[in-house]
Amino acid sequence: MSVAFTKEDSAETASETLLPDRPISPHPNLVTEAGLQALQTQLREAREAYEAAQAIEDVNEKRRQSAVPLRDARYLTERLRTAQVVPNPVSNDIVAFGSTVTFSRADGRVQTYRIVGEDEADPKAGTISFVAPVARSLMGKAVGDVVVAGAQEIEILSIA
Repeated sequence: MSVAFTKEDSAETASETLLPDRPISPHPNLVTEAGLQALQTQLREAREAYEAAQAIEDVNEKRRQSAVPLRDARYLTERLRTAQVVPNPVSNDIVAFGSTVTFSRADGRVQTYRIVGEDEADPKAGTISFVAPVARSLMGKAVGDVVVAGAQEIEILSIA
């Protein structure tokens, strides 16, 4: 085999196994109780995937299969270490971390989101991060308040 092919294979293997760390947000790591449990589950799954990869005999394939779970385990360990569990709001009078807010936009759309931690945010599933612009503009406001979010106004319809 040519040395050129060996070097190419080694470079390819190195790029697949030396993944950069996932970026850690500079914001406080606020989480809901469910968010904390999700982080714990994800860490357990990453460790299980890493252990499964360690059973692979081919060294290069072992490295490839270990790279993502190892990177994720480092990230999740740090996120769990810094997690600050925020209890559910005791009142629905104002929007707070953990609140579910329904609001209407100027274009007539009505949307409902729960304000959660960064790692548990999934807008398609109805959750947004507390650092998202919309969430920041809603925090501390009450039903009937109109706030500016981006280039449009939104009115809070309900808080749960």
